[in-house]
Amino acid sequence: MMNFKIAILLMTLVSFSCAVSKKNISAEKTTYKYLALGDSYTIGESVCGDCNYPKQLTDSLNNTLKEKTSVKIIAKTGWTTTDLLSAIATENPSKDYDLVTLLIGVNNQYQNKPFAIYKEEFPKLLDMAIDFAKGKPENVIVISIPDYGFTPFGQKSGKAVTVTKELERYNIYAERIAFEEGVRFENITPITQKGLENPTLVASDGLHPSEVAYRKFVEQLFPFAKSVLK
Repeated sequence: MMNFKIAILLMTLVSFSCAVSKKNISAEKTTYKYLALGDSYTIGESVCGDCNYPKQLTDSLNNTLKEKTSVKIIAKTGWTTTDLLSAIATENPSKDYDLVTLLIGVNNQYQNKPFAIYKEEFPKLLDMAIDFAKGKPENVIVISIPDYGFTPFGQKSGKAVTVTKELERYNIYAERIAFEEGVRFENITPITQKGLENPTLVASDGLHPSEVAYRKFVEQLFPFAKSVLK
């Protein structure tokens, strides 16, 4: 009789342990979803795979929040707004992301595309970003375009002043559209404009932001991103 009672007790403890284990596993699987849309500045050209700002931001969120965040990046070096629109059509992202960032436009400027293209396509991309963020503009961050005029590459081009002036036009427009849509705009451009006085902000290719620069991006983005996911 005693052995029977012990057996019942052991079975109860095992069942309880399994239930707790399943609960913990379920809790670990609870994740926020983050979508990063952009170009080389998003994918992190010339830095390690985990050194770009989407990965660094995700790591910072995971080190702070109880729930884990997963990140999907749709970005490639050289993409213009037209290319990003095409890639989104191919990827067809879901519309259940908790956070979406959008940084695009430098290649429109670099490839001398008419500004009218950006004026037409950027609002479309922002509307898509909002849709991907469950239709919530408050869950989207537009990030300003870095200024490559303050890099060795930009200086050697002989067009550094023009680059800065033209990118300012792009950023002013992006900020205005973001404001009209009720979307957060983060101006990280001043960080990149210190690239000549602080070479550690520039990647080894002499053009793109370094891991250090992306870390500074994240320091600026993190407070708002965290408030979105809390």
